[in-house]
Amino acid sequence: MYTVIGKPMTRTFRVLWTLEELGQPYELNPAMPQSPEVVALNASGKVPVFQDDGETITDSTAIITYLADKHGQLTAPAGTLARARQDAMTQLCLDELDALLWTAARHSFALPEDKRVPEVKDSLKWEFARNLARIESRIKGPYLMGEDFSIADIVFTHCLNWAFSAKFPIESQAVLDYSKAMRAREAYKRTAAQAK
Repeated sequence: MYTVIGKPMTRTFRVLWTLEELGQPYELNPAMPQSPEVVALNASGKVPVFQDDGETITDSTAIITYLADKHGQLTAPAGTLARARQDAMTQLCLDELDALLWTAARHSFALPEDKRVPEVKDSLKWEFARNLARIESRIKGPYLMGEDFSIADIVFTHCLNWAFSAKFPIESQAVLDYSKAMRAREAYKRTAAQAK
């Protein structure tokens, strides 16, 4: 059985949602970032931490990619152009959305107080809105990659949820509708129930 370590309200959510979509059993240890048990497995103290058969994987995208590849679902096959496009979209979401949200979070609570620059958030919100519009223009169907739900949708939806909680405005009705449809998925609902 897989073990997932991390609070569900963090990027751990991505891993839990992936496992729920795949229908795979797992054990959840809702440890906090920087806790001794997390630091023992990941020197950065970041979550999620994932264990499979005694092996540890860190980084939510690495974990969900591993799971999708291992189970042959939620992804295009490795070595295909479809996979290259999916990986490009996933990385785009990470670079253009996740990175901005994490920078805002660091300047809200993660950095030492004397290192925070709260004024940077207005610039980050502007950049987020610009980047989100570019990503929206590339959506080819009901899902980011067209007709098939993939791990790119998990990353993108998680970023949209994070933006909402961080008060980053999302003004596009198409993006709001997409996000609502993703949150209506049964696997998403099961995951969200754990994050309460």
